[in-house]
Amino acid sequence: MTNKRRKTQDRGSTVYVLQHIHCETPGIISECLKAERFVTEFIRTYTGERIPQSMANASGLIVMGGPMSVCDHEQFPFLLEEQRLIETALKDDKPVLGVCLGSQLLAATLGAEVKSGTQKEIGWHPVELLEGAAADRLWSGLPSRFTAFHWHGDIFDLPNGSIALAASDLTPCQGFRYGRTAYGFLFHMEVTETIIKDLCQEFRQELDAENIAAASIIQKIEDYLPNLQSSGKNVFNRWAQLIRPAPDWQFGPVVKGVQ
Repeated sequence: MTNKRRKTQDRGSTVYVLQHIHCETPGIISECLKAERFVTEFIRTYTGERIPQSMANASGLIVMGGPMSVCDHEQFPFLLEEQRLIETALKDDKPVLGVCLGSQLLAATLGAEVKSGTQKEIGWHPVELLEGAAADRLWSGLPSRFTAFHWHGDIFDLPNGSIALAASDLTPCQGFRYGRTAYGFLFHMEVTETIIKDLCQEFRQELDAENIAAASIIQKIEDYLPNLQSSGKNVFNRWAQLIRPAPDWQFGPVVKGVQ
């Protein structure tokens, strides 16, 4: 392959990742992006790094979780800048992936109300895929029920014009798709054992306030994480393919048997 052709294929290979706290990293999402030969450019808002004004230099946008609320604009003014960048990505028809806080920011950008839930949903809880997931390019063929990792207090209504993808007993809207390539997931599939343990350490006081034992979360990693990561890799691989779809795009391998 000539250098000229290589440069043409690599053009637009950057994906922005907005990160709000050191312990909430993209986890296995990074593996999926690397497999598709994308470069991740991190914007660590918790260190004061500036948010890009446009998506001109990136082909996709990932917005990770964080301890703040969508409504905390005065304390964290960068949240409004993030919503402007999300809006730009949507207008430019560039894939967006919002996880936890990121899904709330995506929902708010689309006009949905983000509010406090009746109680915090933390730890390992089942997620049920909804009818809209059956024909979805990310979720088709995956198990309709699985145990996911959760850590959120805020919830949101389904944004107008969106397709509901997933729900849990506590939270009617756990996942949605807007348009062809914008996805919001309130639950976590990107987590690794290290991320989970770091979260339990970083937010130990929150766990104590909710009367949730960190040990009980960590003990269940072996039971639930392998299957969760298998489904997550399928979903994130497929999302990565949306950024630079091949002419003969097909679904990735389907994972069987998740609980």
